[in-house]
Amino acid sequence: MSCQTHTIVATVARTPVMVDGIRIAHDAISREVQNHPAPTPVAAWTAAARALAVRELLLQEARRLGLLPNPIIDAEGRRETVEEALVRALIDREIAMPVPSDEDCRRYYDNNRLRFRSADIHEASHILVAARRSDPATFAAARARAQVLLERLRVEEHSFADLAQAHSDCPSAAAKGNLGQLTEGATTVPFEQALLRLEPGEISGEPVETDYGFHIIRLDRRIGGALLPFELVCGRIANYLMARARRTAIAQYVARLAARAEITGVEMPTPEDLRVY
Repeated sequence: MSCQTHTIVATVARTPVMVDGIRIAHDAISREVQNHPAPTPVAAWTAAARALAVRELLLQEARRLGLLPNPIIDAEGRRETVEEALVRALIDREIAMPVPSDEDCRRYYDNNRLRFRSADIHEASHILVAARRSDPATFAAARARAQVLLERLRVEEHSFADLAQAHSDCPSAAAKGNLGQLTEGATTVPFEQALLRLEPGEISGEPVETDYGFHIIRLDRRIGGALLPFELVCGRIANYLMARARRTAIAQYVARLAARAEITGVEMPTPEDLRVY
């Protein structure tokens, strides 16, 4: 941690972080910071302090209820700490986790259909005239060369495959420019945007500039995505809804505990913040 970061964190930490009289050690917060990436050191420190305050709050409640830890070992042989086991036991006891019904899952599916649509597929070919913007002269020459090829294609559109094989700087030249099936995110943004504007069989009206140079693009075929059947995704939806409900329930439970506790040095969410009624 840099000297500047130490200074900023020290300023934030002037007020001790305490939960019902138990102080969270400065060193413990410093170690926890690495688990909370944030835009600024202050934000990371605050997140770390809040996380440890929540942990202390839950541990105190577990001990107050007389819960006994029963550490479990996962499939990879990692064993829970006693404190992790206590927090888990508290959550299991105090928080009811409703299982979403088929109606709940169906409602989510109907309201979020775009999330369950398979991606559009584009079969495309291109001719690449490679160049880097860092070399202006070469870049300008590449643009001119691509324009010449494009003008030739306007007269001899049927020669696309031959021109790609003879002139493209992409390895796809060996396949006569064919790029196979492309889905969203498979290419650079300018290339994808140009591809989406084309109709099947159409060639781009101008060379398309990317970080790799200039492309002449032909859309060979577009296969529209389809809505996945509810039966195929209902299990995934149920798991998502359960995980979301669990996160919300835990946050609300922590807010209720925090509202009854005396916590200094860090702000905690209140029941009102989380709309707990």
